[in-house]
Formats: sequence, structure tokens, C-alpha cells
Amino acid sequence: MIRSLSLGYPRIGPKRELKRAVERYWRGRLSADDLRDKAAELRRYAWESHRDAGINLIPSNDFTLYDQVLATTEMVGAIPERFRRLEGLSQLDVYFAMARGYQGPQGDVHACDLTKWFDTNYHYVVPELARDQEFALDSTKPRSEFAEALALGIRTTPVLIGPVTYLLLSKSIDDSNPLDLLDRLLPVYEQLLGQLARDGAEQVQLHEPVLVTDLDPDAAEAFRSAYPRLAAAGPGIVLATYFGTLDENLALLDGLPLETLHIDLVRAPEQLEPAVAAAKSNGWSLSLGLVDGRNVWR
Repeated sequence: MIRSLSLGYPRIGPKRELKRAVERYWRGRLSADDLRDKAAELRRYAWESHRDAGINLIPSNDFTLYDQVLATTEMVGAIPERFRRLEGLSQLDVYFAMARGYQGPQGDVHACDLTKWFDTNYHYVVPELARDQEFALDSTKPRSEFAEALALGIRTTPVLIGPVTYLLLSKSIDDSNPLDLLDRLLPVYEQLLGQLARDGAEQVQLHEPVLVTDLDPDAAEAFRSAYPRLAAAGPGIVLATYFGTLDENLALLDGLPLETLHIDLVRAPEQLEPAVAAAKSNGWSLSLGLVDGRNVWR
């Protein structure tokens, strides 16, 4: 059976409503409640647009007020200590401070770094991790947005930046290897996937675009060790890759308990044949990326 799947929807709004709302909030001309109302309006527009277009697998948690990687940092509790020390700031203002920095009565706190999201024109907020990093789940955003869509009669597929990509795109503040933190990070993802399953999610998209890059043996082993645990934790996994071809990384996925593998046929149509063979041998569904959304990722 052929079904249609969306990896995400540009959050900015058809008339750049989100950009204007966020900038008004930063200038003190819009309340936090009004900003949240505008965000909810844009999410509803996205979900209903998908539904009305006949899309079968509609994403949620692809929306964020600033950056999806930053939202993941908040979700896994990896907020740098200099922002935790800012007293009296709301969770929303801490989120924006990580992206923009803070200047006020408590001093001058520099923002997290920005760098390009692969080879797109989009920039993400780089997570800062240390060898003694602790993680703690805040599942409010993915669960509340799933529930928000469900209240509209739309059962969505929550979207998450995958744990291996998240770690490999992070920077160490003490010369440690962020990938060494995988065993500490995975329980957070397992807990979240279990909660989403209980909420009624049938599938979850885990985006792992680092799979189209050259991976060293440690990164390859991270995928081999992580995904059996994640698959056992909750909904069926749609493992999404994009921005290129899997090449030899397709082989490292062999035997993993995925429900669906998504590949990029815009950038890499040559990977169709080996991906079809891998999907058949593993019993996966295969999702074919046919729409070029590279520079409108968010």
C-alpha cells in the first residue's frame, strides 16, 4: 500500500507570521500568552493543511519558536549552566537566551554558537556538552503538541532529532567526545517514546541526517546499539535521512528493527535500488523523498 508522509512543515507561516510575532515578543510588544496563541494557530494551520491535502502520516513536534536542535536541547535537559543561573527568567526566555544571549541586570551572558545545518542556508543552535553531562527529560512540548493535534481529530507522527545526530552535532566544552554520552542520553529518549506510545502515537520520526555523512566506527556502532533499544521503547520508528546518499551506511542499518526507512531521492536517486533491496530483506517500509525542501527545512 502506498501512503504519503511529510517530514515537517515550515513553521514561519504563510505570511511570515511567526517571525513577526517572535520579534514583537523580543521588543516587549507581545505577551508570552499571545505568542503561544500565534504558535498554536500556525500549528493548527499546518496540521489541517496536511489533512486537507490527503497526507497520511502528518508530523507534529516539527514546530518550534526558534530552532529544532535548540528545542531538543531543552527537551533532554542539556541547558548550559550559565543559563540555568539566570534567576527570574521564564522557561521561554531561557530558551531565547540560549539562542540570542542575555544582557540585563544579571550581567552579559553569551549565546550558544550557531552553525550551518549541513549544507543548507539554515543555522542551528549548537548544543554544549561535557563529559559529566546529565540529561533529564522534559516531554512537555512533544506530548502537548501531539495532544493538540489529536484534539483536532488528527493523529500525528511526532518528529524528533535522533540521538546520534544530536550528539554528533554537539560541541564539547572540555575536549570529551559527545558520542560517549549516548548511554546517558538513550534513557531520556526511551522514556519519551514510552510516553508517546501511551498517549496514542503509533509511529515516531527519528531524524538522523548524519547517516549521509562519513561515520567513524564509533558512530556506526552507536546506531547499531541505540536503535534496538529505541524500537523496543515505544511506537514504530520511521528513521529519516536526507541531504544525500546513505552509501555504505545503509549496511550498518541491516537488521535494525525499523518500521520505515526514509531516503532522499532528490539528492541521491542512485540509492533507490540498494535501499529497496535492504527494505525487502529487513521487512521495512521504504519512504521515498521526492520533494526538494532542503532550504526550507524550517
